[in-house]
Amino acid sequence: MSFVRTVMGDIQSEQMGLTYSHEHVVIEEGFTTMANPEFILNDIIKISAELREFYQLGGRTMVDTMPAACGRNILKLAEVSRNSKVNIIVPTGLHQEIYYPPNHWRYHLSVEEITELFIKDITDGVDQYDYNSPVVKRTSHKAGMIKLATGDEKITDHQHKIFEAVVNAHLETGAPILTHTNGGKLAMGQVELFVKLGADLNHVVLSHVDKQKDLAFHKDLMQTGVYVEYDSHFRWKTIDENPTYILLENLLPLYSDRIVIGMDLAKNTYWKTYGGKPGLIYLLTEFRHELEARGISNFFEKLFFKNPQMLYSIQ
Repeated sequence: MSFVRTVMGDIQSEQMGLTYSHEHVVIEEGFTTMANPEFILNDIIKISAELREFYQLGGRTMVDTMPAACGRNILKLAEVSRNSKVNIIVPTGLHQEIYYPPNHWRYHLSVEEITELFIKDITDGVDQYDYNSPVVKRTSHKAGMIKLATGDEKITDHQHKIFEAVVNAHLETGAPILTHTNGGKLAMGQVELFVKLGADLNHVVLSHVDKQKDLAFHKDLMQTGVYVEYDSHFRWKTIDENPTYILLENLLPLYSDRIVIGMDLAKNTYWKTYGGKPGLIYLLTEFRHELEARGISNFFEKLFFKNPQMLYSIQ
C-alpha cells in the first residue's frame, strides 16, 4: 500500500487529487531573503487566501520545495494547510549553496550526520527551528520529500556529499526526491549520479528543465525513467511560440507518464494576494485553456493527478 506524507499527516496516494508538483508556499525571512526581499512569503492570511482559491477551483495538493534551513517554516505550513484544506508535502534536504551562509553546518557535517537530519525530518517530525538553532525541537509535522540542487558548471565534491545523504535518506525511508536544476543544466549528470548511488528513478523528479528547448534533451532524460517538472510556461518573454507548450505538444504523446507541472512561485510578486501576477490559479485557468486550444487537454489528468500520485508516493 502506498501513501503520501503531508504536513498534516499521511494520506492515501489517490487522495492527493489535483496536484501542483513544485511550489513555494512559505518562505520565512532570513539569509535567503536578505539579498532579495521578493522571496519573502510568510503572511499566513495572504497565503491562506490564495490557497483557498486554488482549493475552490479543484486544487487539492501542493508540493512545497523550500528545504531545511533556508526559509522553511513548518508551523506556518501546517497553519495554511489547515486554513485552506490544501494538502502540503513538505521537503527536507538542502537547496543551492547561495541560500546559506558560507560557514553553514552543511559544509562541516559528515554524510552520515546530514543523512540522520533528513531521516528524522521524515520519520520523527520537522524541527520547529528548522535546524537554525543548537536546540532541536521536533514537531508532529513530518517531511514527505527530499530536495537537493546543483548549479551551472559541474557537480562539486560538496554537492556529491549532499547527493549521498539524500539518496541514503531516500533508500531508508522511501521518500521521493525532487531536484533543482539551473534551467536544466547538469540534469543528465544528476541522473547518472542517482543511478550510481542506487536511487529509485521512479521517485525522482528534475525541476525547471523546460528552460531547455531541445526535444532530444528531454527525450534522453525521460528515457532514463526519471520524471521531469515544467514550470516556465508563464515566464517566457518572447514573441515566438511559448517553448514549454511546444515541448508538451511534442512530448506528451510519447512520455505522458513522466511529466508533472508546477508554478514555482518563489517570489511574492507572482502571488495575487501580494498584488502580483499570474497567481496560483494560472494552471487551472489559462494553462488549462491553452492545453485545450492545442488539442492536448486529454493529458491533463496524467499531469495533475496520476503522475504526481506515482511520483510522490511512499511504498
